[in-house]
Amino acid sequence: MQQLSGTDNVMLFAERRNIYNHVGALMVYDVTTAPEGKVRFKDIVRHFDARMHLHPLFRRRLVQVPFGLDRPYWVADEEPDIEYHLRHIALPKPGDWRQLMIQVARLHSRPLDRAHPLWEAYVIEGLDNIPKLPPGAFAMFLKIHHAVVDGMAAVHLMRELHASTPAADGWPSSPPTIHMDREPTSIELLARSLESVPARAGRIAQVSARIGKRLLAAGRDQWPELSRGEFKAVSDKVADLIPAPAPTTRFSGPVSQHRVVEGFGMPLSRIARIRDKVPGATINDVFVAVAGGAVRKYLEARDELPEESLSGLMPISLRSDASAGGNEVAGVPVQVRSDVADPIERLLAVREESNAGKARAEKLGLDLLKSLFEVLPPIAASGLFLQIAKSVNLTVSNVRGPDRPIYLAGAKAMCMYPVSIPADGAGLNFTAVTYNGVMWLSMVSCRTMLPDPGVFLECTQASWNELLAAADAIPAPSKPRCKVATRRARRA
Repeated sequence: MQQLSGTDNVMLFAERRNIYNHVGALMVYDVTTAPEGKVRFKDIVRHFDARMHLHPLFRRRLVQVPFGLDRPYWVADEEPDIEYHLRHIALPKPGDWRQLMIQVARLHSRPLDRAHPLWEAYVIEGLDNIPKLPPGAFAMFLKIHHAVVDGMAAVHLMRELHASTPAADGWPSSPPTIHMDREPTSIELLARSLESVPARAGRIAQVSARIGKRLLAAGRDQWPELSRGEFKAVSDKVADLIPAPAPTTRFSGPVSQHRVVEGFGMPLSRIARIRDKVPGATINDVFVAVAGGAVRKYLEARDELPEESLSGLMPISLRSDASAGGNEVAGVPVQVRSDVADPIERLLAVREESNAGKARAEKLGLDLLKSLFEVLPPIAASGLFLQIAKSVNLTVSNVRGPDRPIYLAGAKAMCMYPVSIPADGAGLNFTAVTYNGVMWLSMVSCRTMLPDPGVFLECTQASWNELLAAADAIPAPSKPRCKVATRRARRA
């Protein structure tokens, strides 16, 4: 039995009727790589069944503390019901890409049942009218609650779920003996909660002291002339480290219950080509610049583009071990520079903004928010989380996934689209995962804010193509010529 961390609990407590805090992954598979050239649903069931023991999330179930007096616990459930978690559906004809996106959006709009381990997988057939797909291709949409995994942990789970080879001998051996947790009684949970009160009080004092020291240090770094006793003045000036409120856009209000999803892939080789033309830029900077260009094009076409740049929240991983699950992540505000028309100038501005955002966060400590979530009551912690979401316009997240192909029941995964969470105030989510040489980018919003996701996809593709063309127009940096010393010169 394991108690949820403060951050994991926030992911549960912050859920609302219009916000479901689960993340997803959409993958499309090529069955021609399977040993028999086909994959049946029972083969996928067998594949899942053989790998359930590799990650604890597949069997962890929530147990709530009575009256919400403490954070819930994970207990190892009995053997999970595969037929409940793994479901088989098909697209209606003609089975095109838009229908697939609508189906994924509908599945993403439904909450997970907390009476079961917090994951579901949908095998989707009928992809008969999607260009470039081989015959018999199928998709899988996997939903996992954010209380269970963050971005890096989700990628690790996808590696565990899949095989590195299409052959059957690449599957794991027989599962080991699994030890189930005895579900605690209400009395036991209440007793644990009461016993932890002194420790929680001590942690609150420690975190408060640490926050005060960091605020003071942050202020003193920028204003060294201030004396130790001028804490109020320092606190007032430290506020300058916090970015200005985000401008109001169609993505600023409360999201509806109904999701919309779109996505496409950007080859990493071409992203690297752009990066190499702009000194100091990173792969992530290119991704953020594309997102900034997309929202600029979309809002400008509707005469809704604010003069100020839209603000994004960029998650940064704090973990060293992705297999542990849970959430080890910090959020850094960054301007996506939607106020800059020229794509190269936008990329340069994003590079500067990303560096500045990371510097601001490091001054106050990247783990500051995590520490607060550990000691604040759930209602206060979730309120802080939701308020942070309202201070930005969108989320921009980029996670590195598997570099090599992975397989499900012998079928090769052709793509890996992340499907993440829009929130009140930040009603647009750009999330990307790199897989097998491609950055797979998804845009997720709600039907009210983004009634035309296909148009937004066109804006995103146009932003990408525009940046690529502009980078290609920049001359390659000249290589320094090496001076070869002659014999005469050496003798001299």
